[in-house]
Amino acid sequence: MKDIDVLIEALPYIKEFYGKKILIKYGGHAMIDDEAKSSTARDTVLLKYVGMKPLIVHGGGPEISRSMEKLGKESKFIKGLRVTDKETMEIIEMVLAGKISTDIVSELITHDGDAISLSGKDSSLIYAHKKETRTIDGEVIDLGLVGEVDQINTELLNMFVDNDIIPVISPIGIANDGTSLNLNADTAAGEIASAMDVEKLIVLTDVPGVLRDPSDPDSLIKKIRISEVPELMEEGIITGGMIPKIETCVNAIEKGVKSCHIIDGRKKHSLLLEIFTNYGIGTMIYE
Repeated sequence: MKDIDVLIEALPYIKEFYGKKILIKYGGHAMIDDEAKSSTARDTVLLKYVGMKPLIVHGGGPEISRSMEKLGKESKFIKGLRVTDKETMEIIEMVLAGKISTDIVSELITHDGDAISLSGKDSSLIYAHKKETRTIDGEVIDLGLVGEVDQINTELLNMFVDNDIIPVISPIGIANDGTSLNLNADTAAGEIASAMDVEKLIVLTDVPGVLRDPSDPDSLIKKIRISEVPELMEEGIITGGMIPKIETCVNAIEKGVKSCHIIDGRKKHSLLLEIFTNYGIGTMIYE
């Protein structure tokens, strides 16, 4: 009977999100650990078979750093952003589009999900411009080939989504002159979610969500209104690598995404628990 109860609990959510787009930002454990990779891919395919329209954006920072090290090139970061020269950009494209994206597609296909690997350069999927970064004192920092998103080719993505094909997108932008640009994966996910008018943006991470006390997993904040974010940042509760994720969520909600969820990709079936259960997991950001 317990299995039946689970299905009954899921039914209202299946009805609510039937035909809706769900964007999943793959990151952390869900991309590295073989068992987690397989589980996340299977859960994503399940979403498709119950009538939802999943899209995936993935990162790959640690894998890029490892590949650079193997090739004898040092990784440099300023304010958490990778300094990207031409050679580094080539490695980024090789790792993101050539390896990670195709690995995810293979996992999805293994679980009977039709999927396609897309770089942001394909059919000008993600138009971007070179990012100008300033320090607090106004000094301009040149990060090299690091970009900011200008426009998303939604027509291309809708063509795949409407034909039950899951797009797996590498966060690489293309400039007007055809130059490749390195994009922050969280930011790219937020921009695509907004442009595609998705119902939910789900960010898979290696933490339970936003914690009041980083050393206490039980201090999870289940829900945050976007109006509460500045205060939580001021208090130092939202800090470090969580800042760009929260900023991405706030920006996406302000542009029409209904809700964003930061969840623990290490937890088995975290996607399904978030979408199909009354209690959910992780932290929900909403208006």
